[in-house]
Amino acid sequence: MVFPLFWFLFSTISSTLPTQANTFPPCNETEKHALLRFKRALYDPGNRLSSWSVDKDCCEWNGVYCHNITGQVIKLYLRNPCLSVSKISSCHELALGGKVSPALLQLEFLNYLDLSMNEFGGAPIPSFLGSIRSLTYLDLHEASFGGLIPPQLGNLSNLRLLILGGSYHSSNSEKEPPSLYVENLHWISHLSSLEVLRMYQVDLHKEVHWVELTSMLSSLSQLILYDCKLDNMSPSLKYVNFTSLTLLAVVSNHFIHEIPNWLCNLNTSLLHLYLLSTQLTGQIPECLGQLKCLETLSLEYNSFDGPVPSFLGNLSSLASLDLSGNRLNGTLPSSLWLLPNLVELYIGNNPLVGTVSEAHLKKLSKLKSLDMSSTSLIFKVKPNWVPPFQLELLYMSSCHLGPNFPTWIPTQTSLRYLDISNSGIIGVAPTWLWKWASRINGLIDLSNNQISGNLSGVWLNNTIIHLNSNCFTGLLPALSSNVIVLNMANNSFLGPISQFLCQKLNRTSKLEMLDLSNNNLSGELPQCWKSCPSLSHLNLGNNNLSGKIPNSIRSLISLKALHLRNNGFSGSIPSSLRNCTSLGLLDLSDNQLLGNIPDWIGELTALNALSLRSNKFIGEIPSHVCRLSSLIVLDLADNELFGIIPKCFNNFSLMVAKETPDELLVDLQYSSYEIHEESLVLMTVGRELEYKGILKYMRMIDLSSNNLSGLIPTELSQLVGLLYLNMSCNHLMGSIPENFGRMKSLLSLDLSRNRLSGEIPQSLAGLTFLNHLNLSYNQLWGRIPLSTQLQSFDAFSYIENTQLCGAPLKKNCTQDGESQSVDIIEENDDSSEMPWFYISMGLGFIVGFWGMCGALIFKKKWRYAYFQFVYDMGDWIYVAVAIRLNWFQRLFAEAVD
Repeated sequence: MVFPLFWFLFSTISSTLPTQANTFPPCNETEKHALLRFKRALYDPGNRLSSWSVDKDCCEWNGVYCHNITGQVIKLYLRNPCLSVSKISSCHELALGGKVSPALLQLEFLNYLDLSMNEFGGAPIPSFLGSIRSLTYLDLHEASFGGLIPPQLGNLSNLRLLILGGSYHSSNSEKEPPSLYVENLHWISHLSSLEVLRMYQVDLHKEVHWVELTSMLSSLSQLILYDCKLDNMSPSLKYVNFTSLTLLAVVSNHFIHEIPNWLCNLNTSLLHLYLLSTQLTGQIPECLGQLKCLETLSLEYNSFDGPVPSFLGNLSSLASLDLSGNRLNGTLPSSLWLLPNLVELYIGNNPLVGTVSEAHLKKLSKLKSLDMSSTSLIFKVKPNWVPPFQLELLYMSSCHLGPNFPTWIPTQTSLRYLDISNSGIIGVAPTWLWKWASRINGLIDLSNNQISGNLSGVWLNNTIIHLNSNCFTGLLPALSSNVIVLNMANNSFLGPISQFLCQKLNRTSKLEMLDLSNNNLSGELPQCWKSCPSLSHLNLGNNNLSGKIPNSIRSLISLKALHLRNNGFSGSIPSSLRNCTSLGLLDLSDNQLLGNIPDWIGELTALNALSLRSNKFIGEIPSHVCRLSSLIVLDLADNELFGIIPKCFNNFSLMVAKETPDELLVDLQYSSYEIHEESLVLMTVGRELEYKGILKYMRMIDLSSNNLSGLIPTELSQLVGLLYLNMSCNHLMGSIPENFGRMKSLLSLDLSRNRLSGEIPQSLAGLTFLNHLNLSYNQLWGRIPLSTQLQSFDAFSYIENTQLCGAPLKKNCTQDGESQSVDIIEENDDSSEMPWFYISMGLGFIVGFWGMCGALIFKKKWRYAYFQFVYDMGDWIYVAVAIRLNWFQRLFAEAVD
């Protein structure tokens, strides 16, 4: 709902822009020279102001508009012409920057100034703008201004439109985007002519009376406050004076209270109400039913609970209703289905129950968008039902739509987005499906069902296609050049992929994401990667592919993630892969690759995750790997690597830091059309787990099961953000570094099956988050340091260290730390009593032993009862232990997930 709102607002502005005329009276020379001074203060990398020259009339300059009678400059329209977010890099190239010159003060009749979508680098909004009293239109949004909004803007008594805040901020930038703020909003009340006020990401948290101050603007018709750090809507206020307000959008703020009563009094003018993502609580108040003129009601992603209110059926003008992402429960009111003008209905992501039938939908003839996803609603209609509407968007993911494939869907010839994933559909896909689906230009998502069918010969033409986690078989289908995202993982496709990828297309393929993992594909990788120049995410893991990784993979210069795990690839890592400099994730694990890990791997400086485990790599770990400062996962386990561990692992800056940057993996997950979360299968604590949503928080080094030797580098202790460290099953020697206790974030430490000696460092006792420790099968000695943490592990963590002593081992320690196998009995000064002690102990043993055994030998019932008791106790212990282990495993799995 946010994007349609902003598009509507942008269209409103664009439609009001005057056209630059071809004939004007001569340009005023004073204003011309003022504009030239204004130009000289600007930075213009895109040469947008090239027409601003001395020998041209300024009324003919690009972005300059003059009065058609007087020739005076009345408008400067210098908005960045780049409007596509998907081309944000070119937007920056065309953005004006530098300084806004006070030469604008000489434009006496200037009433329209638009500098939006440019890049002024956090510079403050010039206070002199408040002196251009003729201004009626001022748009500075998305222009990267920062600092205090000058209260001098309150002098612009003729201003009718004011738009401030926001910036074009690249996710690649290390700097925080600049932001604006106010100390108070008292100056806003002086803008008596203001009709439109929009603020984006302006910090208004210091102004607690923003409602009262803005309501003083009697001409205000549009008020938009997006992500302005507001924390209250004056909930105690009963009445406000918004007599002209038609649109109110308070979005992405933090109110944590109920909808205030004053909203219900806007019953004469309000047409559009947007309160999404504001953490509002309680039930949706009945008084909103008084807003009889309301056409748009957007309350999504708050914390509303209770039932969907029945008063909504009284809002007969309502065209768009969005209640998704709340805690609304119960059944849907019958009045909801009586809204004759309803075009958009979004009720997904709520714990709603009940059945929706054709009877409910028969009056919604204007409906174009329907979202019932992630609810417990049952959609039950007759097989021959023909809907009265033509949908453009249908989201019914994770609700009860099956088990049969809905036969009414092909009647929807205008569909652009179809998501019926995880909806309980079972059986063979109908014969009409693929021909009909090819007409959908946007999204088709059938994933996570049990749909079957042979897709050999099928042609796929949609922009985004998700067929993953079904029962599809046959050869891979043919692909149109229009496809951008294709996910067919977790099916039963077979055969080679060469024909699929190397088919001749009329145009260059737009494919950016391809996931064919977990199928039965075979053969070698093709050589035709040039046909997919935009491919950024490729996952072919868990198939039966073989052969060498081809050198032609160098053509994938946009590649960000490559998954080839668990196949049969052989040979070495091709050097052509070094051309893929954008690579952020490389998973070649569980193959038969051999040779050395190449030095050039250090050139892939964008890498966040590198997994080469379970191959046949030999040689030393190249020190060049330390150039990968952005690594969060390094998995080289189960190879034949030898030599010492490089001392430069402390160059992994994201493992040195405890905090996880918000922008981490953003580039890896970004796509032009949807957010794609990358995943990685990792071996942690002896189990393979897939990390997806939490991958950005993983910090792991696994060098286990190799032939590494030498000392453990003390530099590893600088990785204070590391969570998992496994160096087991090598030939490491020396002692455990004393400063290992600095790695306070460690959850798992495995140094078992090496040749480590010396004492366990006392600092390990301070690893309070440690839940897995294995130091077994080494040559450690001395007392195990006393701590709640180290004694919480069982003896298995320390076994086969013959000189270790202390809990949890049964071997006790002497005062000087040396171990002994039995408890020490204090010697008695009277040594003459010792023989009688041993004689008495022997007689007691004989009497007790034969007393017990004799009874069992001669008493058959006793014998049966005794052994039955032993067997029962054994069974009870086994079941108790199994249940407890299962409970711990489930608890750990939930924590990881």
